[in-house]
Amino acid sequence: MANPRLILVSPPQGSSKRDDQDDEVMMNQSFSDMLFGFLDDVDVHDHDRQGIIISPESESYRSSDNENPDDEMVDQDQEEHEEEKDNRFWENQHQLLQVTLRRTSSLESGIRNGTKQAIKEKQISGTVCGCGRPIATGCRSCLMREVSDRLRNDGYNSAVCKSKWRSSPDVTSGEHTFLDVLSNSSSKKGEVRVIIELNFRAEFEMARASEEYNRLVQKLPEVFVGKVERLQSVIKIMCSAAKKCMKEKKMHLGPWRKQRYMQAKWLGVCERTTSLSLSLTGSDSGRLPRPRVKAASMLTVDLLDIMPNLHCKAVAVV
Repeated sequence: MANPRLILVSPPQGSSKRDDQDDEVMMNQSFSDMLFGFLDDVDVHDHDRQGIIISPESESYRSSDNENPDDEMVDQDQEEHEEEKDNRFWENQHQLLQVTLRRTSSLESGIRNGTKQAIKEKQISGTVCGCGRPIATGCRSCLMREVSDRLRNDGYNSAVCKSKWRSSPDVTSGEHTFLDVLSNSSSKKGEVRVIIELNFRAEFEMARASEEYNRLVQKLPEVFVGKVERLQSVIKIMCSAAKKCMKEKKMHLGPWRKQRYMQAKWLGVCERTTSLSLSLTGSDSGRLPRPRVKAASMLTVDLLDIMPNLHCKAVAVV
């Protein structure tokens, strides 16, 4: 086989400079046509991979083509589903609270009637508080003592209770005062404890609560009288509603609003006080009067009784 040889072809001797320029123009034009033809055949996604810059108009056109109108419908369906779920939650809380408060026993009904009667008599009797402070409604401590005394007169083992607890990882420290009644009327059930809270509704009110939560609070009685089991159910319902309310409003739930804290108020260890108030003439202060000490006057003091050895000579006055 013959070896290939490189043959150099020289331009004709008679070619001019003008012919060289025409050949260069034709070569440039051919290269441009080949380049643009190649770009037309390449996919738009290949442009991105090869680093070729795409105009903003092309990007906007491509993004508009990829938008799915079904996405908006999915978002709307999710919002409607969440709203329906929230409505079911609040309806369920209303029903649970109504059923829990409607149930009652003969023991609870008797204590409830005695409590309401004692409060009514206190409001009618006058404006002088038992602790000596002349205010229209009296103070909370005096009102609780009088209600407890009235219930004891009716035959109930009532007392003023004060609960106090320390801080823990789950509960902040605090204290609370309320009333209770212990009953041993049923030998099968053993001792039954009934809690009495004279300002029950205010214990669950919140300043920035939602309309749904406020509606639930309005269903609570102002004065609560119920067994421990009933109170536990009410606390669970209201604390769950408070948590839901703060979550919807994207706010922090205070530790004093949590279920463990509310349970510590009424269901924790407490000190019972059963001392009866003492009725005094013209007041219900419940305090023993201090004995009055008769003050001596220098005009009535017999100095000879105090100093018997004191002797003075008589002096004649001229």
